Amino acid sequence: MSIPHQAMKLSVNGRLEDLSAWNSAFAEQLAAADGLTLTPAHWEIIHLMRGYYERYNISPIKKLLKKEMASKLPEGASKATDAYLDALFPYGVLIQGTKIAGLPIPMLDAEIEQMHAVTMKPGAPEEVPEIEFEGRTYPLTASGNLANPSDWNEHLAEFLAEKDGIRLTPEHWEVIRYLRTFYFNYGIAPMVRLLMEHMSRELGDQKGSRESLYRLFPRGPSRQGSRIAGLPEPQGCID
Repeated sequence: MSIPHQAMKLSVNGRLEDLSAWNSAFAEQLAAADGLTLTPAHWEIIHLMRGYYERYNISPIKKLLKKEMASKLPEGASKATDAYLDALFPYGVLIQGTKIAGLPIPMLDAEIEQMHAVTMKPGAPEEVPEIEFEGRTYPLTASGNLANPSDWNEHLAEFLAEKDGIRLTPEHWEVIRYLRTFYFNYGIAPMVRLLMEHMSRELGDQKGSRESLYRLFPRGPSRQGSRIAGLPEPQGCID
């Protein structure tokens, strides 16, 4: 089956430029080019990844994809393994699978930072913002987040919070520690919908509710919370 030319406009890395142009026939053609015939098992993963992207506006990294598989697929716990995914997508579910699904390649925050460093124009250096605290200078990103997450400590978090007019309470610290745990488990800072879903699932609906999180971090539990937690700015639709 041929696919309309306008639906097949690809970027230099062979991915759809217009994600809305994706359809199942296009997926089958891309898979065939890789020597794959899509089975119900392939489609299960493709639809799961596309549903994730529709909810969060980012493609799931592998750990989060496997967590979704375990919770949402029939017999998901037995399928949520590297071996299962590698058998379906021999060139890797994050590269081959997302390409066939018409999605961007998922990236860890550290990988995005490396790309930014590589693509900076040589010559005049980019002006780096910074803050002073207790006799030390801390470089920041353009969004005001710590450039080096390893610089973070609880005293610095209190200072960053005070600059935003927040006095940290045990409730704030619970969210901050959750954000940091999520980041060091998965390699990305969660945007707000991802944060709400995971906190609700693991700590209860009240703690993961929009009302509770925005009461604690009125400028955005994901954007403001991650900045105070010493993490990179979250990817996708943030707050």
